[in-house]
Amino acid sequence: MKVVERTGAEGTGTEALERTGAEGTETEALERTGAEGTGTEAVTATEEEKAYMHWLYQAAGMGSRGFLRSLSSLGRPEEIYRMTVSGALAGKLSERYQKKAVQMTAFSRGYDVSGAYRRMREQGIFLVTEEEPQFPERLAGIPDKPYVLYFAGRLPQAEKKTVALIGARDCTGYGRFMAEQFGAAFAKAGVQVVSGMARGIDGIGQSAALREGGYSLGVLGCGVDICYPRENRELYEALLAKGGVCSEYPPGTGPRAVLFPPRNRIISGFCDAVLVVEAREKSGTLITVDMALEQGREVYALPGRATDPLSGGCNSLIRQGAGLVSSPEEVLEELFGERGASKGNAIPKGTGASRGTGWARPAQGKLVFLEGVQGELLEILDFNPLPVQELKLRYEKKYGKSIILPVLFKELLELCAAGCAGQVGGGYFMRVLKT
Repeated sequence: MKVVERTGAEGTGTEALERTGAEGTETEALERTGAEGTGTEAVTATEEEKAYMHWLYQAAGMGSRGFLRSLSSLGRPEEIYRMTVSGALAGKLSERYQKKAVQMTAFSRGYDVSGAYRRMREQGIFLVTEEEPQFPERLAGIPDKPYVLYFAGRLPQAEKKTVALIGARDCTGYGRFMAEQFGAAFAKAGVQVVSGMARGIDGIGQSAALREGGYSLGVLGCGVDICYPRENRELYEALLAKGGVCSEYPPGTGPRAVLFPPRNRIISGFCDAVLVVEAREKSGTLITVDMALEQGREVYALPGRATDPLSGGCNSLIRQGAGLVSSPEEVLEELFGERGASKGNAIPKGTGASRGTGWARPAQGKLVFLEGVQGELLEILDFNPLPVQELKLRYEKKYGKSIILPVLFKELLELCAAGCAGQVGGGYFMRVLKT
């Protein structure tokens, strides 16, 4: 327990600032993150200092990095708090920031510095600042790094390779399948998966990684205490238990459209590479790609058919120089080459990985070859769901013989039972790779 001396408009007194949280003490939790830069020369902020930092980040408002830099010249967060509640802050700021000073004063009336921070910690939410040794080194090196990072669960381990797996929210069956394949393969190879926990490719890839026992981090465009979108509640809970969620926005910040583009720089900032599975030509996913390129990250894209709108963004990226990949092995080979292995990358235990490559080739989906009608149907099935009427027409055109609907349904359902096909929405069927 740490005692915080509080003065100012609310009077003088002492309040206990308990070091609580679902994961134990903050120092212990930060040590468990494995974040880079744990040298003894840097000093971790005390709980008292972090309580005032938490206040400052809320009082200054989001998108105020220039203002925060100006405030830093006036002293530590606690000193700025005292100036604010005493009314002295406005006199120390330029005309440009007078409105900000008024807003900070209004926000601080009745604000319980230690109580607000304690309640946050009791929720299992931690705060790490850019000046601390626990702040992730990859993130510290990007332009416009976050002033603070709020997180629950664990942050990625510094010594492990990390990939951002991103793509369209309204993905196709093919995109869903490939996101699952890449997410699972990365987990098996010990590669950490970072994404935005969004509906579609993001959430599918992260869920697949967690199912395989891997690590995944969700970077949110709201406070870490808010699950958005709500439909991903199961994934959110799994990330808290087996991985982590983080945000530069204080707890309680609701999701707003303007908050999501800035968070994309954090998604790419955590990673060694960015993989785009599906995206339209004008897609929010491409904002992350632009930021990744500015940060010097590798960008890979999964190609698609020229007629598929959700492959337009990927195909365009490949034309502009992004790496074309068609399997997880290709990404892993790029990540764990001789150059990477020589830098001491951790090799996942139990994978049989050699020191030369640093990874084991994961088991991927296998193509299955069948005879008779089922084999013929397998040839015309697509990774995108098709209606049974379309399949009937394709079958009769390709093989020059008719097939009645009852027989077609029977054979398709047997393919589904064998794990070679999937049924979507009753009358739609698609091909899958049998694992």
